[in-house]
Formats: sequence, C-alpha cells, structure tokens
Amino acid sequence: MIQKERIMNEADLYSQEGEKIQCHLCSHRCLISEGKTGICKVRRNINGILVAETYGMVSSKAIDPIEKKPLYHFLPHTNSYSLGSIGCNFRCSHCQNWQISQTELYQSFLQYLSPEDAVSEALNTGCSSISWTYNEPTLWYEYTRDMGILAKRKGLKTVYVTNGYMTEEAVHGLSAMLDAFRVDIKAFSDTFYKKICGGRLNPVLDATKIAYEHNMHIEIVTLIIPGLNDTMSEIESLISWVVKEIGPDIPMHFTRFHPDYQMKNIPPTPIPLLEKIYDRAKELGLFFPYIGNVSQHPYGDTYCPSCGSLLIRRSGFHSDSFGLDKTACRNCGEHIPIIVHDET
Repeated sequence: MIQKERIMNEADLYSQEGEKIQCHLCSHRCLISEGKTGICKVRRNINGILVAETYGMVSSKAIDPIEKKPLYHFLPHTNSYSLGSIGCNFRCSHCQNWQISQTELYQSFLQYLSPEDAVSEALNTGCSSISWTYNEPTLWYEYTRDMGILAKRKGLKTVYVTNGYMTEEAVHGLSAMLDAFRVDIKAFSDTFYKKICGGRLNPVLDATKIAYEHNMHIEIVTLIIPGLNDTMSEIESLISWVVKEIGPDIPMHFTRFHPDYQMKNIPPTPIPLLEKIYDRAKELGLFFPYIGNVSQHPYGDTYCPSCGSLLIRRSGFHSDSFGLDKTACRNCGEHIPIIVHDET
C-alpha cells in the first residue's frame, strides 16, 4: 500500500487557469480538471493542487554501464546507478519499455526510495553517476531534482535519458544539478512525432538547444525505423541541424530498430543503411557519429576526428581506451570532447 505522504507531493511548474490547472513541465502544457491527470497519467489535479503522484516511487533499479544509455563521451568505463518509475508524455508505437511507460499508478508495483537512500546506494555500489531512465524522467522532475542536488554534493554526476519533450522552465529548473542530457530525437519530421509519438518535433529541438546552452553534456539517439524515418533526405536534415545549431562534436547514435510493442510487423533496420548514414554524417561534418544495436561493429568505436586513430573500442556495453591520454588523442594531441572519470 502506498503511503499517502509519499505520493501527496505538490508539483512545481503549474498555474491556475479558471477551474483547471495548467501544467508547465512538459510541452503538452496540459489543462487538467479536478481529479484528472495530464497525458502522463502521473500528475493529478487534487483539490486545485497539482500532485506529483510518483515522487519517490520506483519501478526499476539497476547498476548499468554508462555505455548502455548510450553515453559514449561521458564517464566511459564507469557504472551508473539507474532508476525508473512509470508514465510517459509520449505514446510511441515502438516503445521498448511500454510495460512501465504506458501503465497507471493503480496497475503498478512500486517501491518508495528516498532521494537520500538512492544517493547512498549509488555511492555504496561504486557508481560514478545516477541516471533517471527506463521511462520518461521529466515526469519525475521534483524527485530527480531533489536527488540530483544531494548527488552533486557527494561528487556524483547526473544523467537524464529523455525524449526531450520538456519546457524551457523545466530545463532551466534542472540546470543546476543535471550534467548529461541524453536525448532521443526520434525523427526530423513533425508528422512522425504527431502520428507515432503523440507530440511535436520543435519542442524537442528547443529543449536540446537550451540544455546545451546550460552546459549540459549532450548525446543524441535516433532509432532508424524502416519506412518511417529512414529517408536520407530527412536524416541529412537532422544531422545538418545538429552540426549547425549545436555543434559538430555532439555524439549522434543511429540505432537499429527491432520489432516491439505495436510495431512487430516492421523488419529490423538493414545494417548497410546504418553504415550509409554513418558515412554521410561524416561527410556532413559530424565528428562523432555512431551506429547502435549492432554488435561489435567498428562504427560503434570512437576515432580521432583529426588523425583517425582508434580511441575507444566497444564490445556490447564494454569499452576499452586504446588511444586516449585523458581527453587528448595519444597520437596527435587533438582534444576530444569527452568527460572522463578522473575529472569528477
């Protein structure tokens, strides 16, 4: 039984709009009637107060290699204390974690974990960071912020694995404690976002730029789904936007689709297409493209953009440094934009 004091947490970022509440956390900006929730299903109007019902309520907990997020330029070779809850502000037809993202509070088995206990567990298990992941962490805004402030005091780094569908107010509110913004840009098409995710493209792009301006470490993942977001013209537009608006040294992961949830009739992404995207990304000026969900492929390794030397080799979620001297290429001395463990 969930104790009342653990779920009755007033949310931040909302306003009264007549007889309703408007949530200002994510870019849906839901207008919520008494007793109802927003699209996320976890932020509810109770007597005119917006309540974050899942504050501290954990569905999933693991010690993950940071490369699993995936983050390739952020604390390589370290583990991240990883937490998830329930709910999402998207309705992606291909969601791999739909059992927790598309459920509701009364349907779920959740355990309470205080921010203090979570930070202690992260330290005791030898992790270098805390990641909020598995479902959309934006919905956990108050909990992750409270935990993140404690984590920073103890020398831990912090990570959001997010769809990026958050408001400027939310990104600003996280900026004091959030180190890494690992964002899915699911397509470079508003039509895709509306049809497949139930959202829009531009808010994700805006949030990513704002996170970058707040000096968060950015890595981008795009799942390449055959027939839906895999045209070269669309992918080239996305890459060009990243290079121009954020920078050529942002790691971009182009990952292989596998059938899941409501997209079991779509075949896996052809590996030659991913290789073509990788090569084209290099031609367009991106320094660090990667392909993902493909085991032991050289395009999942890190190379120096100046001399081409192998810097980090990866096998699954395991990585080894070959050509790095902290953050410099050992061969030519080129600075590599990577956050290493001994800088934490």
